Amino acid sequence: MSEDPNLLSVPAPRPASRTPFLVLLALLVVLVAGVGFVGYRILERLDTVDRKVADLAARADDARARSREAGELSRQAFDRADNAEAVARTAAEGRLIAESVTADAVEEADAARDEAASAREAAARAEAEAARVRKQAEAEVNRLEQALGQVAETRRTALGVVMNLGSDYLKFEFDKADLRPEDKELLSRIAGILLTSRDYTVAVHGHTDDVGTQEYNQKLSERRAQAVRDYLVEAGLPPEILSVEGHGKTLPLVQGTSDEARAKNRRVELGVVNTRIRYGRSILRSER
Repeated sequence: MSEDPNLLSVPAPRPASRTPFLVLLALLVVLVAGVGFVGYRILERLDTVDRKVADLAARADDARARSREAGELSRQAFDRADNAEAVARTAAEGRLIAESVTADAVEEADAARDEAASAREAAARAEAEAARVRKQAEAEVNRLEQALGQVAETRRTALGVVMNLGSDYLKFEFDKADLRPEDKELLSRIAGILLTSRDYTVAVHGHTDDVGTQEYNQKLSERRAQAVRDYLVEAGLPPEILSVEGHGKTLPLVQGTSDEARAKNRRVELGVVNTRIRYGRSILRSER
């Protein structure tokens, strides 16, 4: 039996099992490629999302930081506002206190000015009154000086008059302190003149000559002054205006040891002092 050439030229059929495999393989390759591409795209998008998430997180952190900073600034602003309010209250209170103190100070200053003005007026009145009293006192001293000068030797002082009752007026015997009748008559006339005046004191000063010791002459001068003082009281002068002081031989009227000099030094002096001239304003105040 011969072979058919047409039959020999027809290719032998491929095994049916390889085609599905290749198709499957191709599909698998396509699927893997698609999955890879999709995965790449997904990863790319995930990376973008991550970046966005990180950016959003950073922005959130920044926002939170700014929020905290804003909160701190707000708290500081509130604190400043509270402090400003407290300062304003303190200033207002201080202003009220200052206004009150100023009003009180103005009132006190006005009162002080009024009081000072009153004091100046009172001082002016007192000064005028003192000048008037002093003028009267000076006139009275002048009158006494003139009246007493007709009785005994006198000299003017800043506060009054001093009468020198030396040997020409009171003749004290040597080593004696007794008053003679003519001495008493003289003292009576002096007392009569002083009784017509007021506001005066009389200091009786006793003196001796240079014969004898200082101690003895001191006591003798005191006895002579006391004798004159006692008679003036008998003649009517108030005892409280009279004082006694002895000087012994320490204050001679004239120098020398002659009988005439010693007779002049055996003397008593009367110091008549006007109290208004001496004490001035204190007298005025006591009379008010």
